[in-house]
Amino acid sequence: MNIKSLLLGSAAALIAVSGARAADAVVVAEPEPAEYVRICDVYGAGYFYIPGTETCLRIGGYLRYDIGIGDREGTRDVIDVRNGGLNDTYYKQARFAFKTWTGQETELGTLKTYTETRINFGNTVIGGYNDAHNKGISLNFAWVQLGGLRIGKDESAFNTFSGYAGNVIDDTIVGYGDFDTNLISYTFDAGNGFSALVSLEQGEGIYTIDSYMPHVVLGAKYAQGWGGVVGVVGYDSASEEWAGKVRLDVNVGDQLELFVMGGYGTEKHFTRNFYKQWDGKWAIWGGATYNVNDKTSLNAQLSYDQGKTFGLAANVAYTIVPGFTITAEVDYFNQSASKYHGKDDGVGGILRFQRNF
Repeated sequence: MNIKSLLLGSAAALIAVSGARAADAVVVAEPEPAEYVRICDVYGAGYFYIPGTETCLRIGGYLRYDIGIGDREGTRDVIDVRNGGLNDTYYKQARFAFKTWTGQETELGTLKTYTETRINFGNTVIGGYNDAHNKGISLNFAWVQLGGLRIGKDESAFNTFSGYAGNVIDDTIVGYGDFDTNLISYTFDAGNGFSALVSLEQGEGIYTIDSYMPHVVLGAKYAQGWGGVVGVVGYDSASEEWAGKVRLDVNVGDQLELFVMGGYGTEKHFTRNFYKQWDGKWAIWGGATYNVNDKTSLNAQLSYDQGKTFGLAANVAYTIVPGFTITAEVDYFNQSASKYHGKDDGVGGILRFQRNF
């Protein structure tokens, strides 16, 4: 066999192998269709569609760090570990709050859910000693709402429907109602600024219902651009006591917001109930928010009750960058001697750092 024959044979072999491979079909796997997250702008910013559904989801929360000092906001009468004496020190607490919102349109109205879970680390006095520790996890909100019907864990409609007592951190020097509860509530919105509410509630702690009769809240509200007026009545079925609040809000221009709220309740069997958390039959709160600019607001609240407790809280809230706010607050309380408590007074302060997301 000469070289020419060898070369021709090799070329023929290569052609045969190439033809055999070309005869085999090359199969390229089709990529799986990707389902990208779609923005949902029906319920506001931050919502997106859960893939494969028509449910819109928003995830958020905040990280907060509080530093408290003084008679009310600090930690008092802590045992000195060196000599056994008593000291005052800071109250500090870090909190992580995780929130979720969902929304979906149905033939019966908008179906919504809201959850908020909080995890806290801070100090308390245990056995006289200052003890910083994890304080556990709390479920603060977990409700589902269809149209005006809401069911689940919430804060009492006695407070949420009438509004909180000002834009201050320590707004309960004079208490205006307890908060945590399971409830079934219905809110009717007439669409012209008028709304009405009925809420059946369980209460919490020593104010939890003790029979099949729930606590009951009734409310009516009228809101317009100038402000609004609202009234609520709460009946504590366990103590057979009731309380009510009336509130007026007024917007003075674009920068100044004012409110005044009065409360009245019974004391037939107990001095307090789930709704009347102030001392005596009556109490009053008033406050203001002045928006200096887009970053800075000044907030104040005054409060007083028949039990002779006076409270003053004032703060400056400054947004350093969007989502990150520092609030510096000073609080003063004065309790005159009455059948509810002895004489006491003091000044405290809170410095709060909060990142919302």
